[in-house]
Amino acid sequence: MTHHSKTTVIAITGASASGKSLFAETIYQELLPELGSDGIAIIKEDAYYRDQADLSMAERINTNYDHPQAFEHELLSTHISALIAQQPIDCPIYCYKTHTRTTATINVKPTRIILVEGILLLSNPKLRHCFDIKIYMETPLDICLIRRIERDTQERGRSVGSVTNQYLTTVRPMYYQFIEPSKAWADIVITRGGKNRIAIEMLKANIRQLSK
Repeated sequence: MTHHSKTTVIAITGASASGKSLFAETIYQELLPELGSDGIAIIKEDAYYRDQADLSMAERINTNYDHPQAFEHELLSTHISALIAQQPIDCPIYCYKTHTRTTATINVKPTRIILVEGILLLSNPKLRHCFDIKIYMETPLDICLIRRIERDTQERGRSVGSVTNQYLTTVRPMYYQFIEPSKAWADIVITRGGKNRIAIEMLKANIRQLSK
């Protein structure tokens, strides 16, 4: 795939609650003052969960959100390709409480650096080709589970029982089936999640070089 000379797309992937969002957000927030909003953008794979407006709430709750089919990866790869071609996109907005997309979208303009974060970015061959740098966050599963319980009960209105049930029925099996094997495609594997300052500084230095 021939890239526009000005765009570098960086994938940040790993298990759910592995620290990839924190890692991506930290880099984005720390580089934003330097690069400006036309220099760096962040896209979340979660925004591309399929629209489930036609399903009942019971059906939505039973969706396997950790399977590649849960995402509209075709749209995500189309959007990344558009940004590389210097075209703006309308990124969907997903609501975790209603388990579907909202009617609103966010307009994202082309930037020199695009950070994309999500659990299954490297599982899709077409999507993999969009990325110049592929980063995998390797965090022990017990740490991921503890963080997930904290996050989903505090931020997403779930009960501990529903979080652990979902974890055992879909999150953990899908991790072993799709997420962990996708690590083979990564250029860089980062331990200790989103608080790994050395990894953050290294990637920031790399991005500064690329932005020149």
